[in-house]
Amino acid sequence: MLDKDLAELYDVSTGNLNKAVKRNLVRFPVDFMVQLTNKEFKDLIFQNGTSSWGGTRKMPYAFTEQGVAMLSSVLSSERAVLVNIHIIRVFTRMREMLLTNKDILLKLEKLERKTIQYDDDIKVIFQYLKELLSPKTEPRRRIGFIQKSVEENAPKKN
Repeated sequence: MLDKDLAELYDVSTGNLNKAVKRNLVRFPVDFMVQLTNKEFKDLIFQNGTSSWGGTRKMPYAFTEQGVAMLSSVLSSERAVLVNIHIIRVFTRMREMLLTNKDILLKLEKLERKTIQYDDDIKVIFQYLKELLSPKTEPRRRIGFIQKSVEENAPKKN
């Protein structure tokens, strides 16, 4: 989550939230919080639209689930604690949903592999059917009795 979104939830200014974080930087390692690069920020603006309040002077910070949890120890207001509890519940629910979707995706992949196998089998069957139904180009030798005309069957006179 971005610092400005968290500040809004905690009902503090983004500047005050970032000041509190900077006073406690040791609590926010790289896997808890990162500052967006200029390119990442531009991509984010492009994705979400431009702001009406004139933009930002500093690149925003993005907090992971652990970083959001750590904010409760930095922002000690009652509202901060309640908001953190709510946010952690949301993150937990999102993780559950991702795991559920992962199971569904694995099942779909399994089904797709089976379908591909059946597709190959069906292709072989159609190939054999085409061979059976297509006429051969070589004339076949006739089998059976050869009927001779009556003259040919008559006894020969010498």
